[in-house]
Amino acid sequence: MATNVVSELNDLVETSKDGEKGFRKAAEDAHDAQLKSLFVSRADDCARGARELQDTVQRLGGKPDTGGSMTGALHRGWLDLKSVLSNRSDHEILAECEKGEDVAKKRYHDALEKELPADVRAVVERQYQGVLQNHDRIRDLRDQYAAR
Repeated sequence: MATNVVSELNDLVETSKDGEKGFRKAAEDAHDAQLKSLFVSRADDCARGARELQDTVQRLGGKPDTGGSMTGALHRGWLDLKSVLSNRSDHEILAECEKGEDVAKKRYHDALEKELPADVRAVVERQYQGVLQNHDRIRDLRDQYAAR
């Protein structure tokens, strides 16, 4: 069982690393100073979450993942290409961030469907609540920027 738990946690490490990199890219591309600041803050939260998950994996005797996923790298690569092809608006950047948060929501939800030790479940559940808050905040901002 510990191997499955470690594997599940490492998937969430990848998700957190993808989120960190995505939010850092969004901060670089955003035009609005408040959005830049928000994206940096979200990236820092993702980095902290990844570290907490990596620490949990180590505590369970596993080898923590240290990078993002191939899917995340491909998605970020597409975003890089898209930013070269067109100057994205803050609304478009927020929409892309929301898509990333949709993926994170699903991965955390799926992890919570698995059998996890109570202490691990508490960490995943707490981080999932943060993902839900991030998603809703990004979605609400996206809606505000669509109206501009």
